[in-house]
Amino acid sequence: MSVEDAAKAISKDAADILAWEAPGSEAGPTVKQARRLADAYGRAFIEFFRKAPPTETPVEIAPDFRQRTDDRSAEQEWQLRSLQKWAASQRLNTIDLFAAIGEDVPKLPEGLRADTDDGTEEAANSSRAALGLSVADQLNMPRSDRDKFPNVLRSHLERAGILTLKHADLKKIGARGLCLAHDVLPTIVYTGESPGAQVFTLAHELGHVLLRASAVSDTEPFARTIGTGRPRVERWCDRFSAAFLMPRDAMNIVRPKPSIPLEKIADEEIRSISEIFKVSKHAALIRLVNLRYVEPNFYWRQKRPVYVREEADYAGFGRPRYYGSRYRSRLGDLYTGLVIEAWSTGKITNHSASEFMGIKNLEHLFRIREEFAV
Repeated sequence: MSVEDAAKAISKDAADILAWEAPGSEAGPTVKQARRLADAYGRAFIEFFRKAPPTETPVEIAPDFRQRTDDRSAEQEWQLRSLQKWAASQRLNTIDLFAAIGEDVPKLPEGLRADTDDGTEEAANSSRAALGLSVADQLNMPRSDRDKFPNVLRSHLERAGILTLKHADLKKIGARGLCLAHDVLPTIVYTGESPGAQVFTLAHELGHVLLRASAVSDTEPFARTIGTGRPRVERWCDRFSAAFLMPRDAMNIVRPKPSIPLEKIADEEIRSISEIFKVSKHAALIRLVNLRYVEPNFYWRQKRPVYVREEADYAGFGRPRYYGSRYRSRLGDLYTGLVIEAWSTGKITNHSASEFMGIKNLEHLFRIREEFAV
């Protein structure tokens, strides 16, 4: 973090920060300023009192499949390591919470394993069966509930023993998803895109779980889906995600396949298919191209620029109605439910429950428990 950014975080001048850090200087921040600095740096407040920097266990960095490498800063790389460290910490916390309440960590269903040599259509079908997510359940959701589909998919992933987290910092590092593909409690992190984009990311990262291939995934999963420039594992996960969300047999029922690919397809039809499957128009058209419903040039020359611009302009839904909901949304119901159970049964203290949730105000913790019980 630059001196200017650190100073801005606590409403001070850069000269003040430099004076505090000068060797032999007796100047220093107030306790309140130091706590704000600790939050800005993502460090523990107590570390300011150490005589030397703490020794840390190196973070095992997942393979980075982001395609844009020309504009990455040192700060972005630090943010990437910090984000992976956070995800790894939440995973270990979850394992500790299962132990605290005397339960074993769920084992992944047998159907959630694949290889890049496997067909994505078959892998998608077996994954749906393993997760208990039928095509009928997805298609029968009212179109008005399409924005709820990411939460539905997330709940199926968590019931299968996949920790699913949400973090806005993925956008800051130019990423869309992160997967730590452990055999026990694999962990997926996604970010606040449009609901249609969120489900594609969740399904893409599920593909990494099947392959047991950790990864940081790109912000543009469709950039090279049709072609060979994208790494093989990413292309497999892209195709798996599309097949998982829009099964070929269901697509043929919704829209019978033409004898030869069409030169174009109406916007209204693309929108209708996206609403039926609860995915983005972008994902729907890519699937139509890959299944040879429509010529690739229609996507590349006419629609891709429009969809990329729409996704870049997506503004989201604003803040949730209750402040504590942000913690639950970030950590997911699997993690939050374990904290609530361990806390409510006296296995962990009020303080520990607050630490697990990252909450400083205990009132928010009580409110989350009330909301969770509903």
